[in-house]
Amino acid sequence: MVSFFSQSFHYDHPWQLVNIGVWRKYPNPHSAHVISVDVLDRSIDPSTGIVRTERVIGCKQKAPGWVVKLLGGTSDAYVREVSHLNPHTGETLVTSVNLSLCQYLTVLERISYRPCPMSPTQRTLFTQTAEIQARIAGWRPLQERFELWSLDMFNKNAQKGREGFEHVLRSLRQGMTVAEKP
Repeated sequence: MVSFFSQSFHYDHPWQLVNIGVWRKYPNPHSAHVISVDVLDRSIDPSTGIVRTERVIGCKQKAPGWVVKLLGGTSDAYVREVSHLNPHTGETLVTSVNLSLCQYLTVLERISYRPCPMSPTQRTLFTQTAEIQARIAGWRPLQERFELWSLDMFNKNAQKGREGFEHVLRSLRQGMTVAEKP
């Protein structure tokens, strides 16, 4: 079984500001679980101008402690993120996948930021999808519950992420330090 998440909305900020915010998203008061962001690679394709960045984001696990111990994990979790910024089309695509406990649960997230077609200099269209798949062999009812719980957590975290990113964007507009509390 695979569970799906999808949302789309507009940020009332121009794409250029939103794109700067993508790189300054952490730390922010709504994402205290993020403890590190490490850039592994950044390159520019000379023929297209597309900037490709690969990062590893370190977080504190949100799963219940007993689940993490049962599955042999730790409280530290890591996510691989690959982004492509196209300066010609004004689109930034971000794909991320969990590295921790991926033998039991995979969360593949895709995000797109692009200028809003109706108001390209004022607003940015945000689209987010996720595919969540649990893998607990021989325990189908547990697997389905784990997947649905993970989908619910993803939905809640997506809302917190939106609030945190709005804080980042407001801070950038006002010239504040992003880590300052609202």
